[in-house]
Amino acid sequence: MSNRAGQLAEPRDLIDVPHLVTAYYTLTPDPENVDQQVAFGTSGHRGSSLKTAFNEAHILATTQAIVDYRRSQGFDGPLFLGRDTHALSEPAWTSAIEVLVANDVTVLIDDRDGYTPTPAVSHAILRANKGKDLTNGSGLADGIVVTPSHNPPADGGFKYNPPHGGPADSDATKVIAAAANEHIRDGLKRVKRAPLTQAMGKVQRYDFLGTYVDDLPNVVDLDAIKRAGVRIGADPLGGAAVAYWGEIAERHALDLTVVNPLVDPTWRFMTLDWDEKIRMDCSSPNAMASLIGERDKYDIATGNDADSDRHGIVTPDAGLMNPNHFLSVAIQYLYGGARPQWRQDGFIGKTLVSSSMIDRVADDLGRTLVEVPVGFKWFVPGLLDGSGPFGGEESAGASFCRFDGSVWTTDKDGILLALLASEIKATKGKSPSQLYGELTAKHGEPAYARVDAPATREEKAKLGALTPEAVTADTLAGEPIIAKLTEAPGNGAKIGGLKVVTDSAWFAARPSGTEDVYKIYAESFQGPEHLAQVQAEAKDVVAAALGN
Repeated sequence: MSNRAGQLAEPRDLIDVPHLVTAYYTLTPDPENVDQQVAFGTSGHRGSSLKTAFNEAHILATTQAIVDYRRSQGFDGPLFLGRDTHALSEPAWTSAIEVLVANDVTVLIDDRDGYTPTPAVSHAILRANKGKDLTNGSGLADGIVVTPSHNPPADGGFKYNPPHGGPADSDATKVIAAAANEHIRDGLKRVKRAPLTQAMGKVQRYDFLGTYVDDLPNVVDLDAIKRAGVRIGADPLGGAAVAYWGEIAERHALDLTVVNPLVDPTWRFMTLDWDEKIRMDCSSPNAMASLIGERDKYDIATGNDADSDRHGIVTPDAGLMNPNHFLSVAIQYLYGGARPQWRQDGFIGKTLVSSSMIDRVADDLGRTLVEVPVGFKWFVPGLLDGSGPFGGEESAGASFCRFDGSVWTTDKDGILLALLASEIKATKGKSPSQLYGELTAKHGEPAYARVDAPATREEKAKLGALTPEAVTADTLAGEPIIAKLTEAPGNGAKIGGLKVVTDSAWFAARPSGTEDVYKIYAESFQGPEHLAQVQAEAKDVVAAALGN
């Protein structure tokens, strides 16, 4: 870790915004260069214009591909279009409008010309489609969010949410990416485009902020927060929630302070992450250093990433909570009596790289646990019909159902989870970190970490295609291996990697979609030293499985 981690950014750390935007319009991707092609990860296509990975051609082509896809599916309702505060988001947003309007798509944008959090787009889609048959495309709304989430300021991102309101599944994104790359190869000849001034005259307006904020009492107990006088500090980290938090405070009369209301595409007010990069990662103690330093001013302090789909929870007694810790507390609280109208047979959704503390909490509650691959799209069906009223992942992303068990959002909602932390404080009289201490006293205290290991593109592809038989080891860190998984136990879907489990520990290895590394997630209920042993042996197990 750099010795500058957690320190305020300096002028040398800041992007040159004019240079970045100029590159968006002037650099043309090479369609045969894999690093310059459209590629959807777990949350859309991401890249930087400076690396010719997120440029005008990419967005024009991808938007036309989305138009073609939605037309093939019969989706002819309005499309909700939102953007975050990254410098490349507005240029990409305008490019998308030009293509959508030229293709006679009804486009709904923010009525204040403001920024739009991912959960507000998901909420809008679901509201528009309420009561409709999502298997019948006619009249269904969908959406696009222009955001690279917590990525550094030089990046751009573009993701599609179909009528179910959540992230598009891989079947859809493969079709969209392939079509987009074909449009680029074809020189954008089949991409329809209207002049921006003409296109802006045809878009329609939607009150994303008011509709979302006014609906919050149906999913989180704001009255309890108000009665208890919970002092909240909310830091949007310069992201799309910047106007939302102030409105939440005013409309619901909460003791809530917007810690930093500034928006700046260079993010000069951020503290540096572990690698000296500016990154709006609300689960990083380094990126959240400023808010952590003010934790004694508030009962609950919270942060969100740039599109507000992730949450960071800061308490006076513990500082920034590990996302796994807060997920465990949230699950215990919600399923332990706080939501009596939820289905009694409703399952708990978690990603397979989330903490096994959740497994122990679920078992103690007598609830079914459904473990899925990384990616929030896997939680969509359960959130839609209430069969899985909570879904959460280790990277501080989660959402849950309304009080009556009906759907709220089917994409991650960092604002919602941040407010839940205050509800927990209000109703339990204890901070979420104190409640996590009670969980560890009952179930044991796990040590959890993620590290990266170098891998070539070929090795990453091989890792993603492993079978359990490729793992020849019988033990891990002194314990017998009881499971070797390349498919998620909750739904049988390929995990794109490997998970190895013992009685008290596990590791999972997944290839990175953007870097020449693979990620090793690991956890041990025997403490940090045993965790280090698990991590070391995990690399040996993976190397052997890859034939290295």
